[in-house]
Amino acid sequence: MKKIVVLSGAGISAESGINTFRDSDGLWEGHDIYEVASPQGFRHSPTLVLDFYNKRRKQLLAVTPNPAHYTLVALENYFQVEIITQNVDDLHERAGSKNVLHLHGELRKVRSTGYPELIYPWDKDLKLGDYCTKNTQLRPHIVWFGEDVPELDKAIRKTKEADILVIIGTSMQVYPAASLLDYKAKETPLFFIDPNPAITNNYCENLTVISEKASVGTKILLDKLVSSCN
Repeated sequence: MKKIVVLSGAGISAESGINTFRDSDGLWEGHDIYEVASPQGFRHSPTLVLDFYNKRRKQLLAVTPNPAHYTLVALENYFQVEIITQNVDDLHERAGSKNVLHLHGELRKVRSTGYPELIYPWDKDLKLGDYCTKNTQLRPHIVWFGEDVPELDKAIRKTKEADILVIIGTSMQVYPAASLLDYKAKETPLFFIDPNPAITNNYCENLTVISEKASVGTKILLDKLVSSCN
């Protein structure tokens, strides 16, 4: 069974109503990104940062997967599907995808500030005074700016092993996630799904651009790949 590796970004979750919180001027809910998404920001204003992610968590719990998520699940009937997502939501998992790797962390989890290996599921508000089992403050299980991306090496290995690579809802302009394209084998077919694609069919060999939103583009992808198997 061929292996499909899917790189997904905010565009696939947008149709579920997930607000990226990022405005056209680059601010997140009126905050500089480093105020709410960096270790320095957390040290300076921990309550502000916790409140920011508490709001995001509440929103996530109020939405559901959309057709694009379910179409990727349907692909598992024909292929081995591995998803590498930049998203911190769990909509892939809730739709039923079996193999999901989160590059930037998970919103419905928290971890210890003193013992990063202590990670807990978390659906309520996170507050100052919420401690891990070793009595240190908990923080969102999110990869912030300036922090290492612990799952990057695993993502690189998966990308190298792909028989087919699919990009959905991400421009692949933000590093280190964008660097994954460097590890795609030259002969591996690449499908790029985005209503405003950042690349064209001349970008590389074996590239197919599907200029549609995720829910439509994934259905086109499914039909193309399944028909190629018959």
